[in-house]
Parts: sequence; structure tokens; C-alpha cells
Amino acid sequence: MKRIPAALALGVFLLAGGAFAAPPSAYQGTPEKKDEAVKTSQKTGQPSKSAKPEEKKEEKKGGMTAGTFAGLEFRNIGPAVVGGRIVDIAVDPRSPNTWYVAAAAAGIWKTTNAGTTWAPIFEGQGSFSIGCVTIDPKNPLVIWVGTGENNSQRSVSYGDGVYKSTDGGKSWDNVGLKKSEHIGKILIDPRDSNTVYVAAQGPLWSAGGDRGLYKTTDGGKTWKAVLTISENTGVTDIALDPRDPDVVYAATYQRRRHIWTLIDGGPEGGIQKSMDGGATWKKLTNGLPGVDMGRIGLAIAPSKPDTVYAIVEASGKAGGFFRSTDAGGNWEKRGPTVASSPQYYQELFVDPENADRVYSVDVFLQVSDDGGKTFHKLGESSKHVDNHVIWIDPDHDLIAVVRWIDKASVDGFVKLVLESVTG
Repeated sequence: MKRIPAALALGVFLLAGGAFAAPPSAYQGTPEKKDEAVKTSQKTGQPSKSAKPEEKKEEKKGGMTAGTFAGLEFRNIGPAVVGGRIVDIAVDPRSPNTWYVAAAAAGIWKTTNAGTTWAPIFEGQGSFSIGCVTIDPKNPLVIWVGTGENNSQRSVSYGDGVYKSTDGGKSWDNVGLKKSEHIGKILIDPRDSNTVYVAAQGPLWSAGGDRGLYKTTDGGKTWKAVLTISENTGVTDIALDPRDPDVVYAATYQRRRHIWTLIDGGPEGGIQKSMDGGATWKKLTNGLPGVDMGRIGLAIAPSKPDTVYAIVEASGKAGGFFRSTDAGGNWEKRGPTVASSPQYYQELFVDPENADRVYSVDVFLQVSDDGGKTFHKLGESSKHVDNHVIWIDPDHDLIAVVRWIDKASVDGFVKLVLESVTG
């Protein structure tokens, strides 16, 4: 059966301000007192007490006086600024009309009616830049947010750690990792809501910080660094085996941006696997590039968990699309496909029922029906290009592709375009 994906293009315009100021009151008095009044006004920024306001005089019909503009104040006259690309989406598994959407530079947005109306729910927190959002599979009122966009752009905002809400986004607590700056992904152990993994890329423009894979077993009260490579290498992606969440795959990412260049990869990049919830790790190498690797995207096929996919940025022509059918023991290069700009995309999504159908986000959304051997464009009609995340409805053969949230007016109206595309 062919899937009928639904592409949702959403965008947010934040309002920039402009202003009109009322003209200064005219001065009436002797020239000497006028000079003194002007000097006093220039120093204080306020009209002199000795200045007498000009009496209102009616002008010709249709004319205006100073009083016509006296009530004008600074106010928003936008829209003028784009709120940023969408980087993640989380859908309530018990109430599929409730979505949480993360914007690279516009916080978290929530809809409870499948996109008809939206509300910003992350206002007033310590960061407006978001990397990821995750819903607790056992309690959909518990929302985890990783701040700091997880792309290594020239213009990218950083965050201040991990946030948690226990009331569906009405209130938030910063639960740590404040020096991570850029968080790639958050995954919750489906057996235990208090066990959470955070993939922290770490600071982009400097070494150190909270960098690597972190784990909490007490709901965010304390954190343990379970995978640390170096002060220059963090973790950008993780995947848990749905049969046994103690089996963890992690993609390490060595990168640094300077004013003149981006170092996007190095010898410390690669794929690591743990069989005991992060206590010990083994670097996977059989069939993977033996050269410096950059950003890597990981995904497990839910219908066949031994099938693991990796889209790998690597030196020369060594990168490409890789597949393992034995839980990471051995890898096969299926083809040369990588994202057009790996530091900006390089994430994978596998169909929940068809292990051979894989989506790769990119400028043009790519899909493979043969396990990554070949890819073709899914379609971009009636939506903006530049895709960063998709969500696949497991019950209705639909796919949500989110690009921009476009706030068109001050009352929070959001434009929604819905299109069916044959897969």
C-alpha cells in the first residue's frame, strides 16, 4: 500500500518595532528664557517647566495640529523578522491533535487542535533557541526540551541546558547541563520515565562545556556523563533498541566553528554502542569509513530493530548511506547519499512498519524504498524547502513535514498549508 504523506508547512514571523513620537511643545516667552529652557531640556530630556504648551488651534478643515499625534507611542508595526526554522516536533501519542513544535530561534509552540491554532509556551525562559523536544511516552504531560539549535551554522544561537515541564508546558524548570549550549537529542527510557539520555554537542565556538552523552536516573535532579570523548567532541544523535532500551547507539561529533571556517569532523567522530545502558561502550568500525568522520545521523527500524541506518559525513568519498542488519556488528555502504550540508541536516527517520523505507531530511526531502540504496525526492509543492524534521503517524499512513511557523499577526494567527503527496 502506498503511503499518502501530508506535508505541513508552518512559519513564524515575529514583530519588529517602529515608532512615532509626538513633536516637542512650542515655547512661548522671551528669547533669553527660551535659550535657558532649551539647555535644561537638552540635559534632562524633559520639557522645561517654564515652557508653556502651545494652545490648540483649529486649522482648516481636514488639517492636523500637534495634538493629533500626542497619543502615539512606541508600538509593533511588523511582521519583519522570521522566527526561525523548525528543528523538532513531538506529538502526544494519546492525543494526536496535540503537537509541540521546536523552533531554532523562537521557542516552543503548542497546538491542541492539529495546527488550527497555536500558542507559544516557552516565553520568559532562559533561552529562545531550541534543539529538540520530547514527550514522555508514559506521561504526555511531561515534556523535555533541549535548548540551543543543533546545527553548526554561521548564525546559530546557543542555549542554557535542559528544561522539563510536568504540566504540558504551562511551567518549566531548568534541570541542568547549562554549559551544553547545543543539544542534539533527548530520549526517554520507555520503561522508566526518570531515566533520560541527552546527546550534547557542546559549544560550537569553543572547547569544553557539557559535551557528550549524559544520563539521569532521577528525572533530571542529577546527571552522569556516560560517554565522554574529549573537550572537542560531543554526541549529536542517539538511538535506543525498542526491544531492550539498555542497548544504546550514539554518534560522536567533532566540530568547531571559527570566523573563517567550520571544522566539521575529525578522528574522534564515529558510532558507539552500549549494551548496558551506557556503563560501557564499544566503537563500531566494521564496514564504516576508516577516515575522519563528521556529522552522523542514526535510526533504528522499529519493525526490525536489528536493522540500523547511518548517514555518514566523511573525508573524501568515504561517506554515504550505511546499513547494518546485525545490530551494528557489520555495516554495508548502500550508496553515496549524504545531506547536501551535513552540519545543517543529516537526520534519518524510518517508517514504523516498512524497514526498507527511510526518510532523509535535506533541502529537498529524500525518501528511499530499498533500504538506502537509492533515494528520490518526496515533493515540495506548496511548502518551503529546507526540511529538518518529520513525524510519521503510525496509525493513519500520514507524514507531517514541518518547515516554518509563520506568525502573520499580533493576535497569534498561524497560517497552515496542508497538501497530500503520493509517496
